[in-house]
Amino acid sequence: MHELGLLRSVVTAVERAATTAGATGVEAVGLRVGTLSGAEPQALDGAWPIATAGTVVDGARLEIEQVQAAVWCPGCGCDQPVDEFYALVCPACGTPSGTLVRGREFAVAYADLETPGHG
Repeated sequence: MHELGLLRSVVTAVERAATTAGATGVEAVGLRVGTLSGAEPQALDGAWPIATAGTVVDGARLEIEQVQAAVWCPGCGCDQPVDEFYALVCPACGTPSGTLVRGREFAVAYADLETPGHG
């Protein structure tokens, strides 16, 4: 499961931020996960307790914002949502479109840190 490896990297980044901020713990971590990122939200949820065990992030909530993939369509003049079966054409009008504008994201959106005196 590659989600565990991804989450270990997230935990490392959040631990660094917590140390820099002098945090005593972490209440929540938010991730932005694109529908074409290759990361499965359910697998991320399942691996979260394993990835955080014994760290300052242990016990924190994982909050996932799933980002729908979309391409820019020159024919429509706007972004068009696509799914995993996207075939390099606009799903609305059929115009060739290879410009993915979102959907591959895998990023920490925020970490809600507990700092001394602020719980």
